[in-house]
Amino acid sequence: MTHDIEQLAQLLGQKLLAKNWTISCAESCTGGGIGYAITSISGSSTWFNRGFITYSNEAKQQLLGVSAQTLANDGAVSAQTVEEMAQGAAHAANAQVAISVSGIAGPDGGSVEKPVGTVWFGFYIDGQTYKLMQLFKGDRQQVRMKAVEFALSKVLRFMDGSEG
Repeated sequence: MTHDIEQLAQLLGQKLLAKNWTISCAESCTGGGIGYAITSISGSSTWFNRGFITYSNEAKQQLLGVSAQTLANDGAVSAQTVEEMAQGAAHAANAQVAISVSGIAGPDGGSVEKPVGTVWFGFYIDGQTYKLMQLFKGDRQQVRMKAVEFALSKVLRFMDGSEG
């Protein structure tokens, strides 16, 4: 975990605590990296009580309520899927904030439409859902770390009202 990620997680905890909110995360390509960053902060049990690593489509459906139709029509790496993941994580954890992430970290698995480094993010903030895509360069580990850092920095901006 980088120093930047640790600082972002610390700031996120402070903002959640100030609002008396909790956060959940639903992760695929990051494999729990966001949850790891959040729980690295002392006292995080106050604002984080559960996260979901839903690497398979089956897990996305069973744990988060992502529809089979969404996965069949749009794929796991899509705006529609991360939207349903974020909503499902927020509802399952009774949280006001949720982050979801699904992407192709590589080195294989990419396509012309969705090249390696394509990562979709979903953000659920107090009833509103946002989704966006980023294309990261680098090897598997770099893509995953960049995705964790991006997710934490973006959720802070959405919470501040400077995005959305």
